[in-house]
Amino acid sequence: MSYTSDLAEFKGTMGELIEEAPELEQFAGFIHSAESTNAIDHKTKELMSLAIGVAVRCDHCILWHTDAALEAGATHDEVVDALKIAVVMGGGPAMTYAVDAYEVLGALEEERAA
Repeated sequence: MSYTSDLAEFKGTMGELIEEAPELEQFAGFIHSAESTNAIDHKTKELMSLAIGVAVRCDHCILWHTDAALEAGATHDEVVDALKIAVVMGGGPAMTYAVDAYEVLGALEEERAA
């Protein structure tokens, strides 16, 4: 299993959905705008998004934002810190998703190293 290929497949399917339902493009534009660098740098925003994805228990968000955080230059330790905050805010259920996110982190780091 490759998380990188899973993410690419998900992004492709999302693109197809947006093509078929173009009104979703406005929401995608809002995401792009909100994630742009203003007062908070991109890496921090991705770590925040990852923590929120864990707290709200969103598998695709975890994959997407773990990858994006690494792409933005987040270190292993910074991602782990973000996972700790997710558990603080989300409790026991977030802990189980933090474990999933930790597995994704390890796999993505391994895929990048190959």
